[in-house]
Amino acid sequence: MTREEIIREINQLLIEEFEIVNRNFTGTDNLTKVMMLDSINLVDLVAIVQTTYGITIPLADLKQIVTFNDLYDYIEQHQA
Repeated sequence: MTREEIIREINQLLIEEFEIVNRNFTGTDNLTKVMMLDSINLVDLVAIVQTTYGITIPLADLKQIVTFNDLYDYIEQHQA
C-alpha cells in the first residue's frame, strides 16, 4: 500500500469513527488536538490501526505519534 493510499484510507476512517467534519488534514497537524482525542479515543485509534492494518501500536510508540505524519509514517513502516 502506498503512502497516498494510507493517507486517504486512514483519514476516511478517522472522519467516520470520530465523526469529524470532512476535511483534509495536513501532515503536520497535531493528531490529538485536531481530533480532540482523549485517552479512550486513543484506544479506539489503536484499535482502528490494528483492525485495518494488522499493526499493534505499543504504548511507548503511541506516545511518539504526535502529528498525522507520525501516524502515516508508523503505518507505512510497520505494514506487512
